[in-house]
Amino acid sequence: MNGIISMKSLRRHGLLLVLSLVMIYPVIWWISASFKSNEEMSSPSLIPIKATINNFIEGWNAVPGFSFTHFYVNTFLLIGGVLFTTLISCSLVAFGFSRLDFPLRSFWFSIVLMTVMLPSQITLVPQYAMFNDFGWVNTYLPFIVPHSMAGGIGGAFFIFLLVQFIRGIPSELDEAAKIDGCTWFGIYFRIIMPLLKAPLVTVAIYCFLWNWDDFLGHLIYINDVDKYTVGLALRMMIDTSSTAPWGQLFAMALVSVLPAVLIFFFAQRHIVEGVATSGLKG
Repeated sequence: MNGIISMKSLRRHGLLLVLSLVMIYPVIWWISASFKSNEEMSSPSLIPIKATINNFIEGWNAVPGFSFTHFYVNTFLLIGGVLFTTLISCSLVAFGFSRLDFPLRSFWFSIVLMTVMLPSQITLVPQYAMFNDFGWVNTYLPFIVPHSMAGGIGGAFFIFLLVQFIRGIPSELDEAAKIDGCTWFGIYFRIIMPLLKAPLVTVAIYCFLWNWDDFLGHLIYINDVDKYTVGLALRMMIDTSSTAPWGQLFAMALVSVLPAVLIFFFAQRHIVEGVATSGLKG
């Protein structure tokens, strides 16, 4: 019986291994191509015949007048502003929905959740028209201001996540704080926020990943090369000449995804912990 179970387990794991290799093959080819010269790109060999790191060196300064250091600084400045405003605004709104009693609270919470099902393509044109009238095009304000109001990419999801966690915190803590003379904002800042570490880390990770990959939004609202993010800089590498430097492009694309990949792998424990604890009820 143990032998049969072992054979079944072996076949199952073998099949999963083969499927995993098939799925990861494009990534392996991408990494390999980053070390190939343009002449080798048409070679069917997965391993470079003559590996080179020149693609990374030359690709870093491939955009005339700028290096990728400049674009990385722009991207981190943009996402840093988005992260800060998202954590403050979404936690405040979640605290209001979970702790404060105001008219039509359930109705407004339902409206917030309904925005999760609203495709971004529907709001794209009116948002651009509004931000253009405000004079915000070619600035980072179209990204930071909506997040400061608990909107933007994933805002409704973050509110829902935090509301579920705060509802699991015993309300007796609020009552004890009120007896000590604490205001509602004091309860939020001194009681709730220190207990929100796990879900706030989860929100920060998701917010970073989704905004790092927001190529369409950056393409629409940012026009000046001096303000370009990493994704827009990669697009420029194709437009700079009639023949694209594929080796440099693959190398810079590989470098551009490293921050998101590293954050995901090192912080995935916090993602699982934040999502799991947000479903608990006290």
